[in-house]
This record gives sequence, structure tokens and C-alpha cells, in this order.
Amino acid sequence: MSDFLSHLASSPNTRREFLRRSGIGLGSLGLAGVMADDTATRLMAAPGTNPMAPKPPQFAPKAKAVIHLFLNGGPSQVDTFDPKPALDKYHGKSIPLNLRTERETGAAYRSPFKFKKYGQSGIEVSELFSHVGEMIDDVCVVRSMHADVPNHEPSLMLMNCGNAQFVRPAVGSWVTYGLGSENQNLPGFISMCPSGYPIKGAENWQAAFLPGAYQGTYIDSKHKDIEKLIANIRNAAGLSRDDQRRQLDLLQKLNQRHEQARQQDADLEARVQSFELAYRMQMEATDAFDISREPASVREMYGDSVQARQILIARRLVERGVRYIQLWHGAGQPWDSHDKIENNHRRLAGECSQAIGALLKDLKQRSLLDETLVIWGGEFGRTPTVELPKPGANAGTNSGRDHNHYGFTMWLAGGGVKGGHVHGATDEFGFQAVEDRVHVHDLHATILHLLGFDHERLTYRYAGRDFRLTDVHGRVVHDLLA
Repeated sequence: MSDFLSHLASSPNTRREFLRRSGIGLGSLGLAGVMADDTATRLMAAPGTNPMAPKPPQFAPKAKAVIHLFLNGGPSQVDTFDPKPALDKYHGKSIPLNLRTERETGAAYRSPFKFKKYGQSGIEVSELFSHVGEMIDDVCVVRSMHADVPNHEPSLMLMNCGNAQFVRPAVGSWVTYGLGSENQNLPGFISMCPSGYPIKGAENWQAAFLPGAYQGTYIDSKHKDIEKLIANIRNAAGLSRDDQRRQLDLLQKLNQRHEQARQQDADLEARVQSFELAYRMQMEATDAFDISREPASVREMYGDSVQARQILIARRLVERGVRYIQLWHGAGQPWDSHDKIENNHRRLAGECSQAIGALLKDLKQRSLLDETLVIWGGEFGRTPTVELPKPGANAGTNSGRDHNHYGFTMWLAGGGVKGGHVHGATDEFGFQAVEDRVHVHDLHATILHLLGFDHERLTYRYAGRDFRLTDVHGRVVHDLLA
């Protein structure tokens, strides 16, 4: 039997494998010499090692974990955290700015929402996010964000992976590559999106050329039952945990033999690691994702929406050492309010504002906010001018805003950022970042800095060159740091 298995493991089972081993594959010998540095890096997760084992950062970090609240579709900055009184004055009139937008826009469109000053810092926040306003002294509001283009797909890739055009690892993949995870029984990088995928799907949490162990794990957070929330979390009927362990050990031996015959392929190793993680998750995930174990008072503080449930789960995951949690608002692009922005933004904020405020409060009460970086925002913002009706683009009303990458707002809290602080500014209408501008690359450099990394030195060797999250761009925005 062992001879048969050895023969099976050493036999090529794909055309690519056959060619690689044949005379045609001799060219790969020369290539292997040129790319030897890549091979060593790619195989950092060799058998007997754990790629997700905790690793020290390059210098003392402020944050140990990240919760990224992603309002996919693009929330309007002038309706949330960047009030613009000039829009009231110019409402229905042309504004003295001529910026090209993706769709045709018209006159200024004032915000239908009231703003109020909160906290000792007196930062103005829209009624949409009054619960965040109550915690504003712990929040750093960045009103001068800007990106590259006003399209969802490239802007999502830029925000999540640092490059709008090419396949690159997600921020969470870079973070877990650099730091590993403090909990070996749960994924280090988790992406939750209720009812399906956002635009671009799993590309938003891809590991790309990093080892597959750093890929984000997707969870459909619309489900309450743990069996639906995490598929196959229970053992098969009648199978004891000891029997399952013996099955997995046999599978591990077969996989290792298969892997050794293929020069320790990194993709195969990632698959083996995923089997082991899935086994360990059966114990811990049932507890981490079950919010019924929380006191009723805590669940009431967060609320009863799908957003509330996944945000509370995020806090439980951070407590258990998960490194990077990304929370999407929903499938597609729910915040993409090309029309009826008052109705849509009010409904969407109503689904998450209470829970976001509760998260900040809860983390602070548990002494977790100082070491947890919370990020809020979308892939871009929206225009201060009204989007003109156009078939196929909106419902034919003058009541929405187009995409806007020239200037938008994001905020950060905890994890070493300066609370009660506003950084930068857009013009008087909220159209374009004009003061202390922060590009997405700068945001990424600052996130890595808070986690203990020089963004220029956190690199991965692939295809003959060193890659990094910020490519050849980015600067740490020190004014955001406490």
C-alpha cells in the first residue's frame, strides 16, 4: 500500500505538472536560480511551521487589532461628518467649482440632516450618527481623504488592497503576514458581509501572492444560527472528536507526501493549514460567534439589527485575539445613494449608528479601545451637487449625489490615534480636499505605523521584486497620532 501511495504522490496529475517534469521543464531550472529568493520567501510556511504564529512588529505598536467598518457604496461626507453651511446658501444654484464627475450633476444640494456639536472637542456630527457623536472625544475625523477615480471597483481595490488595477494582497492579509494572530483557533483575518458579497467579492480580502494562510475568511453575518453562520462547524453525526482527529492525521500524511513530491508548493501548504484551522475552529468559533452568551444589557446597548449583531461579534473576536476584522454593511453597494439620499442614508445609518457608538463605548469600558484601531468609511464620498436624473442611473429624481473621490471623510478611533481631533478640510462646499490632504496610501501607511510597522519595510519578495502595501507611495500622517 505504501509503495502505491508513493507512486501516486510522485506521478504528475496535471498537464502543467507533466511539462514541468519533462524535458521542456528544464528551463525552469534556470528560472529557479533567478527566482531563488522568491522561493525561500514563499515557503516561509513550510511543514512544521505555523504561518499564523504571533510575530513581533518592527517597533512598539499602539494597536494590536483592527476593526474596519466598511460602508460600501460611499457615504456622503457632507451628510455625516463634514458639515457645509455654504450648501444652504447655494442650494439650487451653481457652485463656483468645475470638477468632472462620473455622472452629470447640477446645482448645490444642501444636507437634509441637522448637525450638532458633541463632547468637549465640540466636533460637529450629523444626526445620522448621533451615537458616534456621543463618543466623538475618542474619534479622529479625517475630512481630507482623497482617492484616484470615482468608480466603485478600482476604488474598492485601492482602499482594500492598495492598488486600483493590479492583483494585490488586502490590508488584513498584510497585517496578519506581519503580525500573525494571537488566537490559533480562529482565522486571523475575518471579513463579514450580510446577505452576500460586496462589489468585487472575495478580491476585497484576497491574499494574492502572499501565502494562502493570510487570505481573509468570509462570513455571511445575516445568519443567527451558528450552523448557518459557519458551514460545517459541527462534526458529522456519530463522529467523535478523536475519530475526526485520526481522520485528519491520515489526511495530513497523504497531503504532506503529495506536497513533498511538488517541491513544498505554498498553495498546497495553505490548504493543509486550512484543514487544521477548521478543526480547531469547531471548539472556539461556536463560542466567539454566539452573542446569546452576552448579558442582555450588552445586547440591548448594541441593538437588534444585523449590523448590531456583527459589530458585537467583532468585539468578541478582538477579545479572543483575532487580528483584523472587516465589517461590510451589506451585499453590493448599499450606501450608493444616487437618489433619495435622505431616505436611504437615514435608513442605513439607523441600522448601524447605535451599534457603532456601542462598540466604541464597550471597547473603552473593557480597556480594549487603546489597543484596537477602529476605522469607519467607504471607498469614496459623494458630491455636494445633485445628480441629474438619467435613465438607468437613478429613479429620475433630483434627490441624490454622485460618487466623489476628490474629497471625503473617514474616521479612526482608539489604537493610538488622537481623539477629539479633526484633521484636514475640504473646500467650502465639501467637494475637494484642500487642507492637509490624506491619500488612501497615506492612510495605509498610518495604519501600519500604529501596528508597529514601517510601511516601506513590511515587504514580500515576489516575481523578482519586493512588494509592499503602499507600493512606492504613502507617508505616515503623524498629526493623526496621539
